[in-house]
Amino acid sequence: MRDELHQPSEKASMYKAEIGRIVRERLSNTPNVVKVPSPQLDLFVARNFLTQDECDKLIEIIDSNRQPSGVLGPDMDPDYRTSESCNVNPFDPFIKQIEDKIANLMPIDRSHGETIQGQRYSVGQQFKPHHDFFYTDQPYWPEQERTGGQRTWTVMMFLNEPEEGGHTAFPEAGVKITPKTGNLLAWNNLTLAGYPNSYSLHTGTPVLGGVKYVITKWYRERPWGYSNADPMAFAAKR
Repeated sequence: MRDELHQPSEKASMYKAEIGRIVRERLSNTPNVVKVPSPQLDLFVARNFLTQDECDKLIEIIDSNRQPSGVLGPDMDPDYRTSESCNVNPFDPFIKQIEDKIANLMPIDRSHGETIQGQRYSVGQQFKPHHDFFYTDQPYWPEQERTGGQRTWTVMMFLNEPEEGGHTAFPEAGVKITPKTGNLLAWNNLTLAGYPNSYSLHTGTPVLGGVKYVITKWYRERPWGYSNADPMAFAAKR
């Protein structure tokens, strides 16, 4: 494998750093968006980003299409990711409205965005600590590099509030986010210098009561193309 797949060039890192700066500046100056205090991580919350009606309709879509979640790369732990997921139809007029709403917030060309994924967590289900960025020394990387390269930002939207548990936690950064219906959570998977940020490690903690629904959208450094990898396997782990 080419050395540059393991060590991004300075020019490539500067480009990804600029993406981070542009998004950080936009979110920092958007009403109703707050930065979560964390010196190691760019993490923002947009309050009431989705309406109750939008959340209810997205929950219906997830329930109609959900299947067991997967991971990108081999994993021997059956409890690593136990949720159910689905990729929503990007050509659905309602989903296009949601995409438009996200695009109006995130100053990244929408061609860089992956298909929105919906996730459902029932009692006991979880997603153990993982990074959204790709490990460039893994077998999956050449295909991911070909179809858009490294992930930059992640946006996650909470569609409901479980009765107990189901937090999104960033253990390395010392942050835990409580699900709040309609809120959007956005974070940079890379450092200020444009390299993978270990502090972006996050987990969907087990739901202890009720059910949790979210949708997630990931952005790449370049326009995202079709990948031969399992379309349900959107978690990069080592």
